[in-house]
Amino acid sequence: MTTTLIANLEKLLGGPRDGAVLRYSLGNEYLKAGHFEQAAMHLRAAVEIDARYSAAWKLLGKALRESGRSAEALAAYEQGIVVAESRGDIQAAREMTVFARRLRRQLPAAEN
Repeated sequence: MTTTLIANLEKLLGGPRDGAVLRYSLGNEYLKAGHFEQAAMHLRAAVEIDARYSAAWKLLGKALRESGRSAEALAAYEQGIVVAESRGDIQAAREMTVFARRLRRQLPAAEN
């Protein structure tokens, strides 16, 4: 199902429906399929199109974390927290705060 959905969503790229929501949806489906680099690429595009899309920041952080790019994931979460708080999206801000805290604990261990 995910593969079919990805193919259908990719057909919309570059067309009039290409935008933050489409990129978010593609990123989410790639994340579910375990294709973390593709997920990160589309989620990064989503936040470039709409920098105030807090859900996209949260998934971008997850995709980057899953692809082993912890420092980038932390940066995405930190930016996402700022965005979510500015929009009053308290739940997303709280979730990203927890994820960022976990990453901060892991980063010093990974750098040694």
